[in-house]
Amino acid sequence: MATPAKKFINNPNDVVTEFIEGLVETYPGLQYLDGLPEVQVALRADVSAVDCNKVAVISGGGSGHEPAQAGYVGEGMLTAAICGDVFASPPVDSILAGIRAVTGPMGCLLVVTNYTGDRLNFGLAAELAKTEGFKVETVIVGDDCALPPPRGIAGRRGLAGTILVHKVAGAAAAAGLSLEEVAAEAKHASEMVGTMGVALTVCSLPGQATSDRLGPEKMELGLGVHGEPGAAVVDIQPVDVVVSHVLQQILSPETNYVPITRGSSVVLMVNGLGGTPLMELMIAAGKAVPKLQLEFGLAVERVYTGSFMSSLDMAGFSISIMKADHSILERLDAPTKAPSWPVGTDGNRPPAKIPVPLLPFQQNKNEESLGRPQELSQQGRVLEAAIEAAATVVISLKDSLNGWDGKVGDGDCGSTMCRGAKAILEDMKNYYPLNDAAETVNEIGSSIRRVMGGTSGIIYSLLCKAAYAELKANAQSEVTPKNWSDALKSSISSVSKYGGASAGYRTMLDALIPASEVLEEKLSVGEDHVSSFVLSAEAATAGAESTIQMQAHAGRSSYVSAEILASIPDPGAMAAAAWYSAAARAVKEQSQGL
Repeated sequence: MATPAKKFINNPNDVVTEFIEGLVETYPGLQYLDGLPEVQVALRADVSAVDCNKVAVISGGGSGHEPAQAGYVGEGMLTAAICGDVFASPPVDSILAGIRAVTGPMGCLLVVTNYTGDRLNFGLAAELAKTEGFKVETVIVGDDCALPPPRGIAGRRGLAGTILVHKVAGAAAAAGLSLEEVAAEAKHASEMVGTMGVALTVCSLPGQATSDRLGPEKMELGLGVHGEPGAAVVDIQPVDVVVSHVLQQILSPETNYVPITRGSSVVLMVNGLGGTPLMELMIAAGKAVPKLQLEFGLAVERVYTGSFMSSLDMAGFSISIMKADHSILERLDAPTKAPSWPVGTDGNRPPAKIPVPLLPFQQNKNEESLGRPQELSQQGRVLEAAIEAAATVVISLKDSLNGWDGKVGDGDCGSTMCRGAKAILEDMKNYYPLNDAAETVNEIGSSIRRVMGGTSGIIYSLLCKAAYAELKANAQSEVTPKNWSDALKSSISSVSKYGGASAGYRTMLDALIPASEVLEEKLSVGEDHVSSFVLSAEAATAGAESTIQMQAHAGRSSYVSAEILASIPDPGAMAAAAWYSAAARAVKEQSQGL
């Protein structure tokens, strides 16, 4: 027997009333009619039928599409929203109660999504309200472009483009226009917009099991916001391909759903259906804008990206495109206090990107330090071999590091380190002044800083910057083993200072600290520098492996239980020991080849 989908709810029958209660507690500009659960109406706290001197704009429909429609109640948008049960049209009595509560002498406009239940219930409520003396107009929004032009009476479904119609109507009403004028602007806006949705999953209703209609490798084109089947089920495609298909469908001259042609100005809405991360929505938006500009010859005047009309927890998104003349842009840009309308989207669009500021040219760098030398010195060849060996071993450990990190961290240690290692190998071919050890270390830090994110990137940047400062302060024609030892010690101090870790904290320092101590000790008693390096590498490996017995005091591992940590070494320490040991082996091989 299938179990209900997991949700943070109480009784599934109470989700709408409890949503409304939470909504008005969150936004002091909203209230609800004291008729729950039979009458589920959210309305502006500053408007009543007694003193309303502007056209009231009312919408509604089944719940489960939040923030639609209650999230758009506020000055400059909706005056009231009528909430039905999940995916169920609100009853006539609730709609009529909402009309009575906020409609004054100027009348009210009902903005209704094109579903049979909504049309019937809002239609009857409108007729009853008229018999009570209210002035009522209705605009039906059907912006769906996924399915072939309907042949029956059902028409196109009302989707996220409805939110743009709300904004136009609400701004027109706020400007003091008459009911007929507000209705005309809303109707015009509804005829200018087209929408199509795509999804990776269907939604799960409160108290019900999740449907498995879509397989793990499938996606659905054109499904409705209630999970009803769409135009086609296809294999999952890259978002580039999906966006292109959706735009082509909306703007198809064959269906002529929207009167948009080359040279038109448009606004774009990328709407999350409830279970799609904002990152993915922004990726879709970023791909849609240049396609509209370059492939369709359209001027994209505004972009709205977020969840505006969801389908509970559906993983998917819809794209809406509205033809936008000056009057529509003026309505979209007009101020509103509706809590769910996006801020910061109005106004003309500056260029999307500007150049990255460059560091001032450093006059103290000689010409050779600006790039790879034409001929390497002996020290340069050893340094090159050590860097290449260290980076190569890090790349080879990518999966192992990710595996360890997946159990004690966020699972990306190997990937992050690999990005840095690859950048180092690539940059070394052209940019590293290998005959100058200090400047080469500085350039390694620049490579790391450019591509390595997160904590690992900044820690290795600190390591390199401190080592560079130490080597530069003791500048000689040739860097001595003691200089390298002092540079390592200085690097460890820098990381400890800014990161707060020290020996025994279960970090990369548990590999580098013993390595530094052994290296300093062996060199101080006159040990050969190659042997000292190799012995210090053994200490690094032993230190990294000892982290299995340590309780974490830094990083994400500090949140992991001791039982889990007891079987996994610290990935950062293992990575540090690996590249340090590889560099030591390379130096030894170079010395043997002399």
